[in-house]
Amino acid sequence: MKTLILTRRDVEGILTPAVTNDTVEKAFHAYGLGQTDMPPKSYLYFPKGDLRSMPAYVHGGGFDIAGIKCVTVHPQNAAGSLPTVMAVIILNDPRTGFPLAILDGTYLTCVRTGAAGAIAAKYLSREDAEVAGFVGCGAQARSQLSCLQNVRKIRKIKIWQFEGDKVCAQTFRRWAKAACHVEAVVSSRIDDVTLNADVVVTSTPSRLPLVNRVSAGTHINAIGADAQGKQEINPEILKQAKVVIDDWAQASHSGEINVPLSRKLIGKRDVHAQLGDIVAGKKKGRTSAEEITLFDSTGLAIQDISCAYVVYQALKNKRGIQTVKLF
Repeated sequence: MKTLILTRRDVEGILTPAVTNDTVEKAFHAYGLGQTDMPPKSYLYFPKGDLRSMPAYVHGGGFDIAGIKCVTVHPQNAAGSLPTVMAVIILNDPRTGFPLAILDGTYLTCVRTGAAGAIAAKYLSREDAEVAGFVGCGAQARSQLSCLQNVRKIRKIKIWQFEGDKVCAQTFRRWAKAACHVEAVVSSRIDDVTLNADVVVTSTPSRLPLVNRVSAGTHINAIGADAQGKQEINPEILKQAKVVIDDWAQASHSGEINVPLSRKLIGKRDVHAQLGDIVAGKKKGRTSAEEITLFDSTGLAIQDISCAYVVYQALKNKRGIQTVKLF
């Protein structure tokens, strides 16, 4: 048997925002029904970054697939020619263990994270949401907006321009107008971005709270906190919000809730649900127009493996796809 070798171009050709949203929603549904096995991600820490191992087995929602993602995070890469996040996925047949495919996980990680935010917004934001505020304007912001537009009619976005970097915000503004056909404005005042926004998306590596004020009825996708010590949202907002996480073990260790939990500013009782429970119909999402909702996204291996499987299924019989005989 041969193993498929799938490049970023191969993955991009299959995982459109719409396809990825659908796949990630199915993965969360399976998770909510107990049809997944997924130990918490493990970390190796380096002086300037880290390496994370993320295995999963998805056996529900039309999936019967296993695998592991190896992902590195090095924020200083943004100043050079390498992505800050790079990943490789090995997809395994759960019946035999055979490696069906080795594929680029860098684009996949980016788009499945955007899809997780979109699915959270589908269940937690107001249906009439049309204005989004972005704190963080890199590759993940693009993915979040592209996927969000598949579940909400976003007509305007507001972008925070943090001190010392005008290029990033203006680049994102131009891209959003051209690619997503939205009105896009930039502000150096973060409150201008987060207030009067129906959806707020944060995707920075901050270790200090950035967002201090949001309006009633806002939904927040807190994406950036993915390691111990990281946080983007003032804990006072968490106390007011209906907090939904992707996975307790991961979120309590390295998600947006990790710092306020460690400081005993909030407790497990302050977490309303895991997103999979809401998608599976076990718990309710938004129940009023005025409530503040927040999704703490750490990124789950079930998202990676389910998306990788969709790519594999689409390309396994396609002529011209690179293969290798490993054994």
